[in-house]
Amino acid sequence: MTSYDVAIIGLGAMGSAAAYHLAKRGVSVIGFDRFTPPHTMGSSHGDTRIIREAYHESPAYVPIVQRAYELWDELAEEAGETLLRQTGGVMLGPPEGETVSGAILSAELYGLVHEVLDADEIRKRWSQFDPPDHFAAVYEERSGVLFPEKCISAHLEGASKGGADLRYGTQVSDWEKDGDGVTVHTNCGDARAAKLLITAGAWLPGLVSELSLPIEVARQVSFWFEPAANPGVFDADRCPIYIWEYELGRAFYGFPNLGGGIKIAHHHEGRVVDPDSLDREMVTDEDEQMLRSPLSRMMPDAVGRVIRSGVCMYTNTPDQHYAIGFHPENPSVLIASPCSGHGFKMSSALGESFAELLLDGESRYDLSPFALDRLLT
Repeated sequence: MTSYDVAIIGLGAMGSAAAYHLAKRGVSVIGFDRFTPPHTMGSSHGDTRIIREAYHESPAYVPIVQRAYELWDELAEEAGETLLRQTGGVMLGPPEGETVSGAILSAELYGLVHEVLDADEIRKRWSQFDPPDHFAAVYEERSGVLFPEKCISAHLEGASKGGADLRYGTQVSDWEKDGDGVTVHTNCGDARAAKLLITAGAWLPGLVSELSLPIEVARQVSFWFEPAANPGVFDADRCPIYIWEYELGRAFYGFPNLGGGIKIAHHHEGRVVDPDSLDREMVTDEDEQMLRSPLSRMMPDAVGRVIRSGVCMYTNTPDQHYAIGFHPENPSVLIASPCSGHGFKMSSALGESFAELLLDGESRYDLSPFALDRLLT
């Protein structure tokens, strides 16, 4: 049985980035994915993902996303692909809501270029937005759009060129401690490695069932709408990415029209599901109406007919922050998965960080706010 320096379970956003950075550092890597990434079975598909710097969830993310910008640019140059398009970004909602107040906090703490706008200023600048009079917004120029399938493909191609052994269509059944390392058992045979990285997203709980992590997998639906009116205002040169906290604690997000319609989705609120039995095709009228209701009030010109829809998954922790840490019973195993629906933008930097943790024992970032230990009972 061939032995590797690092094995990776799951080659989506996080696993592909980690494979890339590990291979760049010259270590032997084997990676497994039950599908062939990029694919539509997990959490890293759907054409677009938002990248933003004034991070309302917590200022702790800002240094990571700043590094992610640098790494996406480097990867794009290496791959000869456009991976990120800057459109600007606007975060709207009640001034006391997390989206606006949190974005202002991060921007002020890190000296980020930003503007705070009232409702009249929002309407004057973007006629497609019609916020209630008491709403405010934070605008930042650096926000934009990542193209997830291209990003994952670029990471995997780079990892493969660096010597990584990437095995697609290979399902991991379990893993076990093996001396100072681990053995990974799959439907295509076993592999031994000195270290193991688990970035399996929605399938994480089944791979570390002994930890009883309080993780829920939620079904999330995205819609691509044909504009009902004034289609030109939704073009990428006239429309930023946007996050609307339309009621306290409830939000939708969306993108300009990049040629296939206006993609908009709720952030969270999806029902809890099993990733192995989730119906990824069935989208209901209830799903559509749940989104149309706030859109018809705040972006009425956006909600024409539905061009298409899609289903993905969020893998959520109770506090909706990341979970990163070594297995409490096996320091050779790094668990780095649930990103609660806001991880893709940072995957380039987190993949680099996981390589540092596995090879150097520490990350360049303060990852203590995301410590796995907080979820263990």
